[in-house]
Amino acid sequence: MDKFDVTIIGSGPGGYVAAIRCAQLGFKTALVEKYDTLGGTCLNVGCIPSKAVLDSSEHFYNAKHKFQSHGIRLENLQLDFPQMLAHKDDVVQNTVAGVDFLMRKNKIEVIQGVATLLSPGSIGVHGTDGVSTTIETKYTVLATGSKPGSLPDIVIDKKRIISSTEALVLPEIPKHLIVIGGGVIGMEIGSVYARIGSKVSVMEYTDAIIPSMDRTMGKELQKSLKKLGMDFYLSHKVTGAQSTDVGVTVTAEDTAGKVTALEGDYCLMAVGRKPYTEGLGLENVGIKTDKGGRIEVNEFLETSVPGIYAIGDVVKGAMLAHKASEEGVFVAEVLAGQKPHMDYMLIPGIVYTWPEVASVGYTEEQLKASGRAYRTGSFPFRANARARMNDDLEGQIKVLADDQTDEILGIHMIGPRVSDIIGEAVTAMSYRASAEDISRMSHGHPTFYESLKEACLAVANRAIHI
Repeated sequence: MDKFDVTIIGSGPGGYVAAIRCAQLGFKTALVEKYDTLGGTCLNVGCIPSKAVLDSSEHFYNAKHKFQSHGIRLENLQLDFPQMLAHKDDVVQNTVAGVDFLMRKNKIEVIQGVATLLSPGSIGVHGTDGVSTTIETKYTVLATGSKPGSLPDIVIDKKRIISSTEALVLPEIPKHLIVIGGGVIGMEIGSVYARIGSKVSVMEYTDAIIPSMDRTMGKELQKSLKKLGMDFYLSHKVTGAQSTDVGVTVTAEDTAGKVTALEGDYCLMAVGRKPYTEGLGLENVGIKTDKGGRIEVNEFLETSVPGIYAIGDVVKGAMLAHKASEEGVFVAEVLAGQKPHMDYMLIPGIVYTWPEVASVGYTEEQLKASGRAYRTGSFPFRANARARMNDDLEGQIKVLADDQTDEILGIHMIGPRVSDIIGEAVTAMSYRASAEDISRMSHGHPTFYESLKEACLAVANRAIHI
């Protein structure tokens, strides 16, 4: 029987990061993964490949629509779709290889197979070679992630009704892609295909896209995506999806009961993800889950069974890779007797469309609902010199600050490279900075990120360039 101090089940951004931090802290560490490659959903079929094709589609769109204004003329521009997917695969392979290297570097025992909890201190692993083994472990970390969700009575057949996984390996560019769900996944993948020639229709149950983010961001993003030709059916409840060998029909009702039927060749189910704990043996040790299937944990991310912890998509909170990674580090340091801290309000949310969307802290809707007095300042990228140079004029940065103390409560942005700019916002809010603090810091010129300084100046009605 193999014996370890810590055994992590699942090798996604939560699991492999937890394993590395445990090893750094001196624990004898094992990482169990049921697939042939490490990295979980994020590296293999999620974050990494989706951002690769997003980037490729943006290059193609810019070459077709923007290069001429820069004096660059292209004749007979063509999209090589198989090469786009090949580039995506190459990025994935290199990234996964990097995780393999990190496991060897940190002397982490990687065990391939399906793990099942047998008791609080033992795990059975049915290996990919058909051989079953038992691991004895002092601590266990559950990091098995999530899988695509669907709607009642709609089955993801992986042929015409697809999840994000299949959307990244389609054999052809869809003529008409119907997207169910106006959240992050639907908008990212929908925008990819809209840029490369697909008609894209989005059906969303609520009255806004990216509804969990600040509403200003959703309105701005919808305006931008409409320019790509995307159609939006907001406040529509999908009632069915029927597929054939050659296409799919999706039906939905609006709030007045009017029925809309759309016919396409593919339907992307993008209504969120659900925790993946099937076959993990939670019932064998008495671990509890909530009605959404998430594992219940305390403030230390420990389950109801002492010594067994859970992180990432299988516990409450945003299903984000970087949230899982932070929780992995948190648990490792708790096990080492340290006193780490996590502030879930300071975990940024990012949408990698173009323009990008990024957000951290409270939304304006949340502040209004709580009755907290606040001031707001915003600055449009249209007034930013770097944005004019790059012909990226859409979007704005919006800052929310406490009315009395000026402490920043939330920063929301849509525009070029805001996935990078949000880093300054997170840093500032981590140190409880005021809007004035950022406004008095020197920002490079010309840059995109100086728009954040201007937005902070605007909180006090002191913006310079508008």
